[in-house]
Amino acid sequence: MDPSSPRAERRRAVRTLARPVAGAVAVTAGYFLIPLDTGRDAAVWWWPVTLAAVTAVTVWQLRAISRDPRPRLRAVGAFGFSVLLFLLAFATGYRLSGDGAFSEPLDRVDALYFTVTVFATVGFGDITPRTGAARLLVTIQMLSGLVILGAAVRLFLAAVRTGLRRRTGRA
Repeated sequence: MDPSSPRAERRRAVRTLARPVAGAVAVTAGYFLIPLDTGRDAAVWWWPVTLAAVTAVTVWQLRAISRDPRPRLRAVGAFGFSVLLFLLAFATGYRLSGDGAFSEPLDRVDALYFTVTVFATVGFGDITPRTGAARLLVTIQMLSGLVILGAAVRLFLAAVRTGLRRRTGRA
């Protein structure tokens, strides 16, 4: 098969998008299947580890986008995966906050639901933070969501531009 044929291009595009989709399925399955210790210590260690992991994955994604022959397509998948990591990180943090932190105990589905309603700025009001720590965590998520919409989008677009320049030989 000719490597420049439309069929070959489609196959490469599918492979490029299949990676983040497979990663999203794996990470989401992990969110629902990995046992969580909801003690106070778990919430303390969770945030530094999660922040480091999300930062490392995002930096790796940005570098991969700038080197990929299809940087636009790679950026779409990478950005979606990074947003999913962000949402699952906060959902896990809310789940680890303990039963008294919110207006009702949060299981994993409730925590993910609450995270998405905050991220989407819907805020139905059915689940509300009750403790100062929970309110602080929600505030951090709201501000971080703004950063994702602003700075992260700019970073991903810059990586796409770098990748396009490399592809055309103007790097």
